[in-house]
Amino acid sequence: MRDSSRSSIFSQFCSSALRTKPLSNSSDVVRINSGEGLIRRLGSFDLILLGIGASIGAGIFVVTGTVARDAGPGVTVSFMLAGASCVLNALCYAELASRFPAVVGGAYLYTYTAFNELTAFLVFTQMMLDYHIGAASIARSLASYIVNILELIPFLKNNIPNWVGHGSKEIFGFVSINVLAPVLLVLLTLILCRGVGESSLANTIMTTTKIVIVVVVIIVGAFEVDGSNWSPFAPNGFKSMLTGATVAFFAYVGFDAVANSAEESKRPQRDLPIGIIGSLVVCIALYIGVCLVITGMVPYKFLGEEAPLAEAFKTKGLHFVSVLISAGAVAGLTTTLLVGLYVQSRLYLGLGRDGLLPAIFARVHPTRHTPIQSQIWVGFIACVLAGLLNVHLLSHVLSVGSLAGYSVVAACVITLRWKDDISSEITQVSATYMSHRLEGIICITVIACCGFTAGIIFRYVVSPFAYIFLIIPIIIAILATAALRFRQEQMDPPGFSCPWVPMVPALCIFVNIFLFAQLHHEAWVRFIVLSIVAVGVYAFYGQYHANPTVDREVVTYHKAPEEEAL
Repeated sequence: MRDSSRSSIFSQFCSSALRTKPLSNSSDVVRINSGEGLIRRLGSFDLILLGIGASIGAGIFVVTGTVARDAGPGVTVSFMLAGASCVLNALCYAELASRFPAVVGGAYLYTYTAFNELTAFLVFTQMMLDYHIGAASIARSLASYIVNILELIPFLKNNIPNWVGHGSKEIFGFVSINVLAPVLLVLLTLILCRGVGESSLANTIMTTTKIVIVVVVIIVGAFEVDGSNWSPFAPNGFKSMLTGATVAFFAYVGFDAVANSAEESKRPQRDLPIGIIGSLVVCIALYIGVCLVITGMVPYKFLGEEAPLAEAFKTKGLHFVSVLISAGAVAGLTTTLLVGLYVQSRLYLGLGRDGLLPAIFARVHPTRHTPIQSQIWVGFIACVLAGLLNVHLLSHVLSVGSLAGYSVVAACVITLRWKDDISSEITQVSATYMSHRLEGIICITVIACCGFTAGIIFRYVVSPFAYIFLIIPIIIAILATAALRFRQEQMDPPGFSCPWVPMVPALCIFVNIFLFAQLHHEAWVRFIVLSIVAVGVYAFYGQYHANPTVDREVVTYHKAPEEEAL
């Protein structure tokens, strides 16, 4: 009897874990139930600014100095490599964003439909921890910049205690008190609770301000560049630049914020791809310009890690530009933090609707049309992390969730091309289809394993001759991609179409997992431990409360009105 009971529990778990989410066929739909949906106010320009706001902040004002200390002037190559990888990811995101019904969820929603419930929940947990740690880190950096500005006032200089904004001395190696960071998070949470219109206006003003400041910084800094500071360009070799790319990767994740704005986009099928790709192109150009200027002005060994841009201009005697940079940093970090909190609340909203999290997260305010409960929860978590922990110690475990999640998104593009209709309810699936699907998933897994193997070989091989072993996983990955191309029936999706499928998504998976292999060991441990915890949460709560068909029962969809499609 006991064996039978265990078998029944395991069978129920597998049945629940393998469920998929059926959704309406077209992304040319909108939510019209005002009690359940969000308001559509964001156009393509708003979405581009949203993506830039989510990216240009910590990447330019904080991460550039951190990566440059290891990669030297090669930090430029680090950001170029990370940007190239993100272009591949953005193409995959753009197809899925234009193809899916315009509801919140992003990578989690795509995975739920293309693969299964448990994988979708794992993607959510991995990416969400990245967002939580990132938000706390940015809040502390923002607090530090604000204190630096306040100390320009003579009677405040050197009179503000460290525990106010810079962070107190560490206790037990990881506890560091910061009072200002939680206060800032509370203010931004209140703005988000007010509504998408107010938060979008704030983002537009501050994002425009910081773009202008960054352009001015690049132009002024270009006249202070000393070419000798670029030599040697890669003092610690190519490996350091590649490791830097894994850190810089998180600086480009703004396009994920755009994908999660589907339910608040006026014309999601058209505007989301424009917002995703447009924001990424602008960010790549700005990052490259700043990296070249900052490493050309000051020898990389002397760059600060907390405020590298401001300190670089101070060394040149350009104090007015330093003040301008501090103002731009405040605007940049504020918008990055604002958008980060926005995205997190929308993801919690999506899981609350599907039952994988308590129903309180699914509530939308009847007049504000914002998920206030989700926003308060996200703000609370960020306040605790930013107020009590030295989150810089956690920076080594960043990007692992994003790299894993984006790889799954690329796999979704390949998988969904096998289906004639993602919304059709298949009651009897042919053996041929299942066979093709299994073959395809095996090929995708092989590509991912080859990417990780190549990354490990590249990371740990010492002898130049041994690099020849890199050819083996690359060839196997190419063969697996060829199998996907010639053995799987594919169809062209509606809306934006990712080019050269499955080659681009396969390359995306290979590169992401290759970068995954370059991460610190703590990141791998975090990935495994969090996955185990997530499976446990799903086993004891998610599988019993999830309802993948909830959207069909409580929400009505119809084509967007003509006046909104203009």
